[in-house]
Amino acid sequence: MSSTIDRLIRRLTTPEVLAFLTVGGVGYIVDVLAFNYLRTLPTFAAMDPSVAKVVAVAAAMVVTYIGNQTLTWRGAAGPGRHRQVALFVLFNLIGLGFSIATLMISHDLLGLTSRLADNISANVIGLALGTAFRYFTYKRYVFVYDDPVLAPV
Repeated sequence: MSSTIDRLIRRLTTPEVLAFLTVGGVGYIVDVLAFNYLRTLPTFAAMDPSVAKVVAVAAAMVVTYIGNQTLTWRGAAGPGRHRQVALFVLFNLIGLGFSIATLMISHDLLGLTSRLADNISANVIGLALGTAFRYFTYKRYVFVYDDPVLAPV
């Protein structure tokens, strides 16, 4: 059992994972601050909270793309810049779907409409699910090193 835990800790503390989590942490701060700021504005306060979440995630996406490209996977050639950005956006939109789905389930289906409930559903549960999805898809498809299948044509 101890060796399994040790292997898991080693996997989760590699420089790549730590850089990804650091970049993601900065993106998370941008996401949460933007989400909560937008929810205080009269225009966004009158709308469904998922609109503010989409705008907040868009801001965080810019931060995390730059951070992951320059820090986490700085040596990765990727599948060509345009394709890399397109895949990054696609996987972020899918990752955003986790946050939106958990927010809608909590807010709309369960009736948990407080700001705290919105934050827990979107910024804790949904973001955790989306983060795991993003890590594996970025590593496999966006910031690749020498994968001939995904090399630019």
